[in-house]
Amino acid sequence: MCSLCGSDVVHGGDEEMTSLFNRRQTLDMLAAGGLAALGSWLGGFNSAAHAADDDVVRIGYLPITDATALLVAHAKGFFKDEGLTAERPTLIRGWSPLVEAFAAGKFNLVHLLKPIPVWMRYNNNFPVKIMAWAHTNGSGVVVGKDTGVKSFSDLGGKQIAVPFWYSMHNIVLQYALRKSGITPVIRAQGEPLAANECNLQVMAPPDMPAGLAAKKIDGYIVAEPFNAMGEIKAGGRMLRFTGDIWKNHPCCVLCMHEEVITKKAEWTQKVMNALVRAEIYASANKAEVAKLLSKDGEGYLPLPAPVIERAMTYYDAGAYGEAGAIHHPDWKIGRIDFQPWPYPSATKLIVGAMNETVVGGDATFLKKLDPEFVAKDLVNYEFVRNAMLKHPEWKKDPSVNPSDPFNRTEVLAL
Repeated sequence: MCSLCGSDVVHGGDEEMTSLFNRRQTLDMLAAGGLAALGSWLGGFNSAAHAADDDVVRIGYLPITDATALLVAHAKGFFKDEGLTAERPTLIRGWSPLVEAFAAGKFNLVHLLKPIPVWMRYNNNFPVKIMAWAHTNGSGVVVGKDTGVKSFSDLGGKQIAVPFWYSMHNIVLQYALRKSGITPVIRAQGEPLAANECNLQVMAPPDMPAGLAAKKIDGYIVAEPFNAMGEIKAGGRMLRFTGDIWKNHPCCVLCMHEEVITKKAEWTQKVMNALVRAEIYASANKAEVAKLLSKDGEGYLPLPAPVIERAMTYYDAGAYGEAGAIHHPDWKIGRIDFQPWPYPSATKLIVGAMNETVVGGDATFLKKLDPEFVAKDLVNYEFVRNAMLKHPEWKKDPSVNPSDPFNRTEVLAL
């Protein structure tokens, strides 16, 4: 039993893209103290915020590999195979405008960083439901080649960017820092830091490689393909894959509005059937899917195929192990993997870990959350399980234990 979250956990050893609305990310502003503004705004949509009442699938996504299931389901015609009409997914360049558009009813299907629905449902009473995981793993920590950083213990006195305060990236990074004797802090850039303090700042994922190349930051933690981009284009070096710290961790999740799934159960099931099928396809055809998603393919992601392919397939245990980016080759994970089952054990861990994670602004709402309750209330297991029973090939993904596919013990090891 983990003292951090009360769940079963094993702790091991110690392109140019700009903001769509040309402003700071709203949720980051809220996390810094403006919760009343969007908080009350979100609350106003509790009973009405859903996409048009027709049966068209309307998808919003960020240009990261976390959105693969949504994009593959559209590109391969899996929605059509279920008798559904799906608009081409809409690319949004920030978490804030994606959340706003989802809440306003522009989209009825999105992917969100898993801690965001926790914030939406329990801090703002917005009826979001997690329907499935979008993927496992798929993120990493990249540092500048001239920073001298070889391990997390070298991050004292450094500036590291995270994509969002309420993100798996912030949780995993701070876990690794604490285990390495480094204290995460949030201060204005330029303020003095103690030798054992690492300063964190929020930065939009597309801006991270450029920020690293310009030496505005010493490193960043983010979803692919921006780690691959940092390696190829910004002189970055992979410090550690996040999946090598938390084995097969979730990151983005597939979300819908609770009112939609209640009123349109048959439609919801068809959507989930298509998404589970897409994850199975992506798991078995990563190189093909990378080309499909890239600007050299169908153009869902505005980056060239070699960058996307590296982000989805290159996980050389020899090269990365020698560089220190992989400590657990025996885990046999991929750089990114795809399985949809939302394990309750992971949700419980996340709720507990969020209480241990430094964020900007008031996060007292987290203290009131019971991990067991959240795992049952936030996640809908019915539709994804039905889809997985219809498409049992999901068990072949390397992140799944075929002998007990619907249960697992969370493993963290630095």
